[in-house]
Amino acid sequence: MSHYPRTKVYFDGSHYIGIPPTAQSWKKRKNKSTRSKNELKLKFEELYNENKEKNKKEKKEIIVNELVKELKDAELTINYVNENFKRKKRNEVERKKRLYRKVYLQEWNYFCTFTYDNKKLTEKEFREKLTNCLRHLANRNKWKYIGVWERSPTNNRLHFHSLIYAPNMIGTFETKTDYSTINHQLQTANQNTYFLERFGRNDFKPIDKNELNQAIRYLTKYLEKTGERIIYSKGLGTYFVSDIVESDIVCTIGKEDRKILLFDNFYCIDEGEVMGKVSKEIISQMPKKN
Repeated sequence: MSHYPRTKVYFDGSHYIGIPPTAQSWKKRKNKSTRSKNELKLKFEELYNENKEKNKKEKKEIIVNELVKELKDAELTINYVNENFKRKKRNEVERKKRLYRKVYLQEWNYFCTFTYDNKKLTEKEFREKLTNCLRHLANRNKWKYIGVWERSPTNNRLHFHSLIYAPNMIGTFETKTDYSTINHQLQTANQNTYFLERFGRNDFKPIDKNELNQAIRYLTKYLEKTGERIIYSKGLGTYFVSDIVESDIVCTIGKEDRKILLFDNFYCIDEGEVMGKVSKEIISQMPKKN
């Protein structure tokens, strides 16, 4: 029976999709002008970030007017800027795809929002200490998290929104009536005393797999708006790796049929050992890849 060894597999919210390995037939050519290109790219990124609040047309005009001083050619500069705007868009799409695939490969039980109390911390301290706190919880308590920093549009106050898997909860919950930014309605919010004492206001909203799409859209909204990077806990795979037998394949899909659509009950195989039919438990035992 033919098979596809070492296939990268992800879940798209409805189906399992495999990406079999392909041989790389090209080799990147060395370019003597790499240094000057990198310097120009860094200048582009600097200008892009400085003007991220402006609309696309204004942003392009500003960047072209600055970079033409470097390139000394108007047409060349316009083409360069247009290509880099396309690159930024492609990267944004790839970040979203990676986010969706990482989220669907894990288990989550809370959608959380953290803010800070001015009496306890400065904004800089809040960002640094909350990041370190979540890292320690991931290492010591096996927590998982995916989140993004965001500023309130009304007072520019910094928040952190995150999906969290907490198998070993710390602190206790205090309930209070609050407003859900996901469902846009009043709800009973869970404030965790551990984070309340150290940082300030927080909201641990229980979440199930049916609400994941909504939570991901919420995270990507702020990813697009702020340009902040998504924060991941260490070791979250984008794919798990499995050998795939031909009888578990529904059909080939995607560009040039490079992907394979798998049956919902396909067998996971690690280096010749049949681990079992696909499930959360089996996936947790399979090797991961980004």
